[in-house]
Amino acid sequence: MTQHKLKFTVNDYMTAPPDKRFQLLDGEMILVPSPTNRYQTTLRELALQVHQFVSRNGLGQVWFAPLDVVLSGYDVVQPDLLYVSNERSIIITDANIQGAPDLMVEVLSPGTAEYNRGYKRTLYGLSGIPEYWLVDLEASTVEVLTARNQELVTETTYGRGDTLRSALLPGLSVDLEQIFG
Repeated sequence: MTQHKLKFTVNDYMTAPPDKRFQLLDGEMILVPSPTNRYQTTLRELALQVHQFVSRNGLGQVWFAPLDVVLSGYDVVQPDLLYVSNERSIIITDANIQGAPDLMVEVLSPGTAEYNRGYKRTLYGLSGIPEYWLVDLEASTVEVLTARNQELVTETTYGRGDTLRSALLPGLSVDLEQIFG
């Protein structure tokens, strides 16, 4: 006998209890645990540097979780940090982001690392996200992935003491000593 997997839709997701942090991945509701202090500090420092660069240069908008990004009828994610360029601003609505941002950043934690490196990496590649950063707190690294043929491939991995550069945001210099310090 074949068992059918229940798939939730975007509508189901939008009517979920508001006091929990969920993501919808391939129709499965995933409860995301509350971030740790180190996680929040790292994200704050990274968001600050990216936001200042984007704002100073009038390039678009930067947000951080929780903000829904609707990528399909069965996929709603809340990346830790995201950037939408002025050219792609049509995807911005009052309620959420409807489509692929230019940059998505995920800070890895034990509860999310498998999804971020696996399903979400594949989903983001298929969705047309040009650049994806994976921030590994344990290794003090940022892996920069870029789009190639609907896949996200590793361009460079930066470590503590390095200066992160982005082909997507020419001129951006992120001091990783400040991020991981």
